[in-house]
Amino acid sequence: MGTSASFEMHPVRGRFNAGFFGVLDGYINWLVRDKKDKVFSELPREVVEIGAGVGANFAYMPPGCRVIAIEPNPYMHGGLLNRAARRGIDVEIRSVAGDAIDLDDQSVDAVISSLLLCTVADPGRVVAEIRRMLRPGGKYAFLEHVVAPEGSLLRRIQHGVRRPWTWVFEGCSCERDLAAVIHAAGFASVEIDQYRIRSPFLPANAQIAGTAIA
Repeated sequence: MGTSASFEMHPVRGRFNAGFFGVLDGYINWLVRDKKDKVFSELPREVVEIGAGVGANFAYMPPGCRVIAIEPNPYMHGGLLNRAARRGIDVEIRSVAGDAIDLDDQSVDAVISSLLLCTVADPGRVVAEIRRMLRPGGKYAFLEHVVAPEGSLLRRIQHGVRRPWTWVFEGCSCERDLAAVIHAAGFASVEIDQYRIRSPFLPANAQIAGTAIA
């Protein structure tokens, strides 16, 4: 569920990903619920979510809050609206690219994302957009899957499936050191927890979760 200036809407993949995450978001959230509970805690009443997908992260937001959802895949929008209505969330969907977001500099207090930076063409550019939008002291909270340690069995699996995985999941790469990308973005402070989940989706089992303060 990614966003980039080079995002190309493919009707088959777009529908597949909307259906896939619509069905399995509950399971995926269950796998990382403790991590999301931590990094998505104490969010303000207005949040920008980049790569909002079908609204899986609305479960971690208080009813009555406002979410600006950056999501270019139109097949995700129905799920976003339905989950927002069930949670009592005021959602505004913007079908723009994650590396060219139409929000002003230093205009928001919190940005969140999950399983986003793996899919964009240039994750550094997207993180720079996040840094640009945040007010001083604002928070970026994230959960991403990342490259496994070199030489590990999981790393070999990631490399072996990279081409079909990327095609099916709209550009998603399993081979990115996203912790380094976030550390290099110029935030005042960064806290990252590296861990591994147990799931049948082996290439995505190496993950990070954390927060960065502007």
